[in-house]
Amino acid sequence: MTQISVQFYALVLAILQMACIGFAHAADDTNKPVAFKLTTGIYQLTGAGLPAATGLDVNLRATGNFGNAWLGWYGSPSQDIKQVRAGWDSSYTVGPVRLMPSLQIASGGFVGGSAMVETGDTWFAGAGLGRTNLRNYANLNFDPNDAWMLSGGYRWADNRSLALQVVRDNRENPDQQNVHLVYRTPINGGDRLTVDLLQKKGLVAGLSIRGTGLSVAYDWPKYFVRVAWDPKVNFTPQDMLRLSVGARF
Repeated sequence: MTQISVQFYALVLAILQMACIGFAHAADDTNKPVAFKLTTGIYQLTGAGLPAATGLDVNLRATGNFGNAWLGWYGSPSQDIKQVRAGWDSSYTVGPVRLMPSLQIASGGFVGGSAMVETGDTWFAGAGLGRTNLRNYANLNFDPNDAWMLSGGYRWADNRSLALQVVRDNRENPDQQNVHLVYRTPINGGDRLTVDLLQKKGLVAGLSIRGTGLSVAYDWPKYFVRVAWDPKVNFTPQDMLRLSVGARF
């Protein structure tokens, strides 16, 4: 077994152990209600002289004392892609440190996971690592999955925040990197605006590229909408325009 395989299975085992702790803790607090979020996204691929393609993403997320658990489906007939997906993530506070594990599985045998460590309240900083078993996966995170991550930023008392995050592939494509500058601010009391400015660089079809993307999301108490422009999405030759809408209940 290779060193990378050992690292992957060790990461998945650690995440599963934290998940078991989280679900066991949730069983002790049956009075906490579970909240749901339903998201539907339409993704349009264009450019590079290739045929345009459209994808549909439907995702149902449940949030409770166990963290977040989700079930989704992604399909793109023109790309001959259909995939059922599920995942879990949570956050645990251990003294001054927050541990944030996640786990994803998908039809076709895909398994992936990540683990983040963060510290600080007003000023904060974090680091993480993601690993997969390299099976086929329609990457809707839009950042490299087998990667290291660094983040830091500032949170104001009124729930505004500004964060910088670097995600860089450290496995198959170590030249590929995404940098996010994310600003979140409350609006009109119960609403929220999120702006994510993306700068990416890496090799696409053997050519070195640099691109700038932008995502803007607006959240009402029960509904939300998000629009994103992602050039050379997932470090492929084509660009992607995404529209996502959803509801909380």
